[in-house]
Amino acid sequence: MLPPHVTSVSKKTIALRMFEFDLVVAADILGIIAFALSGFLVGVRNNLDLLGIIIAASLTALGGGVVRDVILDRTPFAFNEYYPAVTVITTIALAFVLRLYRRIQIERQWLFVISDTIGLVAFSITGALLAIDAGFNFFGVIILSFLTAIGGGVLRDILINQVPAVLVSDFYGSIALIVSILLLVLSVFTPLSTLTVAAVASIAIAVRLVAYVKGWHLPTLKTDHS
Repeated sequence: MLPPHVTSVSKKTIALRMFEFDLVVAADILGIIAFALSGFLVGVRNNLDLLGIIIAASLTALGGGVVRDVILDRTPFAFNEYYPAVTVITTIALAFVLRLYRRIQIERQWLFVISDTIGLVAFSITGALLAIDAGFNFFGVIILSFLTAIGGGVLRDILINQVPAVLVSDFYGSIALIVSILLLVLSVFTPLSTLTVAAVASIAIAVRLVAYVKGWHLPTLKTDHS
């Protein structure tokens, strides 16, 4: 029997909360590791020192989640004891590997694209799931998913004085929109499960990688300067 203070909660929300611990935490950790890698690569590419690389990786990995948690009015996950540790350990391990194997082309574009895509999709999922659980409307779910996914990368790019990837990279922010819409639509017709979310993640990753290979991009508005 449910306690009195949760009797008004829907069965769908209860089901979401039952798997939220495993799925959201797992997606957060996966997103942190993937975004720490992409932030590390950006730091190396811009010739930052070790502290600068750690800062770039930490902003990329934790920034979006902090924005998400502030909107949800909860303690930012970056203040959890092991999330920052995962970021720093990942960054230092990558730096150690790079120093040991200098011949490795650590800045290869494919490595960056894959890691950034995984982080993007993972945080899109956590933002969407938590927004659905909080009872946000259609636009609320999309916005929270979007901000969670791109927030860290925007902070990183601003720090190193370059145009944020979401403004110039094809099918970057669009992936967060696809993920949030798919999860929201699915949640209306069936309780979300780990398998369902994994399927959405696989579709989103595939679309992003295919878009990169094929050079797909959203239409742009060009002005005639003649």
